[in-house]
Amino acid sequence: MGIFSKTCEYAMRSVFFIAHRTASGSRVGIKEISTGIDSPEHFLAKILQDLSKRGIVQSAKGPNGGFYMDSASLKRPLSDVVEAVDGKSLFTGCGLGLEYCSERNPCPLHHEFKEIRNKIQQMLQDTSIADFNEDLNLGITKLKK
Repeated sequence: MGIFSKTCEYAMRSVFFIAHRTASGSRVGIKEISTGIDSPEHFLAKILQDLSKRGIVQSAKGPNGGFYMDSASLKRPLSDVVEAVDGKSLFTGCGLGLEYCSERNPCPLHHEFKEIRNKIQQMLQDTSIADFNEDLNLGITKLKK
């Protein structure tokens, strides 16, 4: 199990897949993305619609249509994808899911979890979508289980 919601995992994997497959200027369809990242197509369509509305991925209709990413999207940090799908709760929430947890009223995990949470946030803010493309192109990383 990952630290991200299933929806967020699919969103990040689809963004990487689209960036990788459209680096040469082409576009990629929903079926190909779904197969490429092992995601149910109907579920993925909703995710990509949301990402498209937020300008994280671009889409074009028609015979040569599909999803792609422009240079501005490729420069966006991964934290934008996480926030678009899951909101800011990963960066602000309690490790035990407690509503009352805060600096003034910490849960038993508060201080340790805050440190980890801040490192994750920093990693996602410091890493752009394009940063993963080179590893994908070299076959170092994979998007399927």
